[in-house]
Amino acid sequence: MEAINRVDAVKWVATMVQLIGYGLTGLNYTPWNIYAFVIGIILWFAVGVMWKDRAIMVVHVGAFISLVGGYLNAS
Repeated sequence: MEAINRVDAVKWVATMVQLIGYGLTGLNYTPWNIYAFVIGIILWFAVGVMWKDRAIMVVHVGAFISLVGGYLNAS
Protein backbone atom coordinates (compact mmCIF):
# COMPACT_ATOMS: atom_id res chain seq x y z
CA MET A 1 0.00 0.00 0.00
CA GLU A 2 1.32 3.39 -1.03
CA ALA A 3 1.78 6.04 1.64
CA ILE A 4 -0.43 9.08 1.22
CA ASN A 5 1.54 12.06 -0.04
CA ARG A 6 1.25 15.63 1.19
CA VAL A 7 -0.86 16.91 -1.72
CA ASP A 8 -3.34 14.07 -1.36
CA ALA A 9 -3.60 14.71 2.38
CA VAL A 10 -4.25 18.43 1.85
CA LYS A 11 -6.80 17.67 -0.90
CA TRP A 12 -8.76 15.32 1.32
CA VAL A 13 -8.67 17.61 4.34
CA ALA A 14 -9.78 20.54 2.14
CA THR A 15 -12.60 18.43 0.67
CA MET A 16 -13.83 17.36 4.10
CA VAL A 17 -13.70 20.95 5.40
CA GLN A 18 -15.68 22.14 2.36
CA LEU A 19 -18.29 19.42 2.93
CA ILE A 20 -18.57 20.47 6.56
CA GLY A 21 -19.09 24.04 5.31
CA TYR A 22 -21.95 22.86 3.09
CA GLY A 23 -23.49 20.99 6.00
CA LEU A 24 -23.20 24.01 8.27
CA THR A 25 -24.84 26.14 5.57
CA GLY A 26 -27.71 23.68 5.31
CA LEU A 27 -28.16 23.83 9.07
CA ASN A 28 -27.93 27.65 8.99
CA TYR A 29 -24.89 27.79 11.27
CA THR A 30 -23.56 31.20 10.33
CA PRO A 31 -20.75 32.34 10.55
CA TRP A 32 -19.26 28.90 11.21
CA ASN A 33 -20.05 27.85 7.65
CA ILE A 34 -18.08 30.84 6.33
CA TYR A 35 -15.09 29.93 8.50
CA ALA A 36 -15.14 26.37 7.17
CA PHE A 37 -15.36 27.58 3.58
CA VAL A 38 -12.47 30.02 4.08
CA ILE A 39 -10.28 27.24 5.50
CA GLY A 40 -11.24 24.92 2.63
CA ILE A 41 -10.53 27.63 0.06
CA ILE A 42 -7.11 28.32 1.56
CA LEU A 43 -6.27 24.61 1.58
CA TRP A 44 -7.39 24.17 -2.05
CA PHE A 45 -5.33 27.23 -2.99
CA ALA A 46 -2.35 25.50 -1.34
CA VAL A 47 -3.01 22.43 -3.50
CA GLY A 48 -2.93 24.68 -6.57
CA VAL A 49 0.42 26.06 -5.44
CA MET A 50 1.84 22.57 -4.83
CA TRP A 51 0.68 21.45 -8.28
CA LYS A 52 1.68 24.77 -9.88
CA ASP A 53 -1.89 24.85 -11.25
CA ARG A 54 -2.89 28.46 -11.84
CA ALA A 55 -6.51 27.58 -12.67
CA ILE A 56 -7.04 26.08 -9.22
CA MET A 57 -5.37 29.08 -7.62
CA VAL A 58 -7.43 31.62 -9.60
CA VAL A 59 -10.78 29.95 -8.94
CA HIS A 60 -10.08 29.83 -5.22
CA VAL A 61 -8.91 33.44 -5.05
CA GLY A 62 -12.18 34.35 -6.77
CA ALA A 63 -14.14 32.17 -4.35
CA PHE A 64 -12.38 33.79 -1.39
CA ILE A 65 -13.10 37.32 -2.62
CA SER A 66 -16.74 36.46 -3.32
CA LEU A 67 -17.27 34.72 0.00
CA VAL A 68 -15.62 37.37 2.16
CA GLY A 69 -17.20 40.20 0.17
CA GLY A 70 -20.64 38.67 0.54
CA TYR A 71 -20.12 38.06 4.25
CA LEU A 72 -18.95 41.63 4.88
CA ASN A 73 -21.80 43.04 2.79
CA ALA A 74 -24.35 41.02 4.77
CA SER A 75 -23.07 42.27 8.13
